[in-house]
Amino acid sequence: MSSAKVVFKMDLPSSLKAERQGDVAILRLARSEKRNALDDESILGIETFFTSLPGDIKSVLLVGEGEHFSAGLDLSELKERDIAQGIEHSGMWHRAFEHIQFGKVPVVAVLHGAVVGGGLELAAAAHVRVAERSAFYALPEGSRGIYVGGGGSVRLPRLIGVARMMDMMLTGRTYSAEEGHAMGLSTYLVDDGAGFAKGLELAQHIATNAPLTNFAIMHVLPRIAESDPASGYAMESLIAALAQADGEAKSRLKAFLEKRAPKVTRP
Repeated sequence: MSSAKVVFKMDLPSSLKAERQGDVAILRLARSEKRNALDDESILGIETFFTSLPGDIKSVLLVGEGEHFSAGLDLSELKERDIAQGIEHSGMWHRAFEHIQFGKVPVVAVLHGAVVGGGLELAAAAHVRVAERSAFYALPEGSRGIYVGGGGSVRLPRLIGVARMMDMMLTGRTYSAEEGHAMGLSTYLVDDGAGFAKGLELAQHIATNAPLTNFAIMHVLPRIAESDPASGYAMESLIAALAQADGEAKSRLKAFLEKRAPKVTRP
């Protein structure tokens, strides 16, 4: 796989930068002067990026420039909205993040510094999260008289539980990288400065998986997990049959049986 960086030609705002390394697309939050706070233009740009990925991209790496991943909603953009306008605004975030969680390819997020409010909601939409030890997590909406609006009520309780999220919102408690990792906010914890390399390594590995398998893991597994057991077993059987009947799966299994593919070994 080529390691050369190629800038994407996409109509993105200046708050976002996109490039590719081989089969991996890299999206950078690029408002470091604002701690990568998310304004409306950035949210719409995120939606554009994830809906416009070229067909030969196999995975995405999501990172933040500067000292922070994202400090969340850009509060300077808050303005008076009536209820209908508020619902529409939240829906815009939902659509953008839906294209991450249930999009075209798996997404690895690298977290460092502030992962706060809407930034944590953005991170929760990714499939794999790598945290550096500088990362810290908070949901300060309660103290500001607002409420999460980027899907946090749905995604975060599935990661950390309702009680943890209630505590974060009611008390404004901040969790360290180590605490966040222990309760499920990250799936990897690495030293400061090592996040990008680890995230890229994971994204490149994910890109080598069979596309149908990646699709099933992204789109079907979460729905199986939320279904009743009988429906889940039925869906699992169907997906397993579809996956093993795929031509690429057959060639990979043949390579393994002919000892041309590596076995799983102790780490």
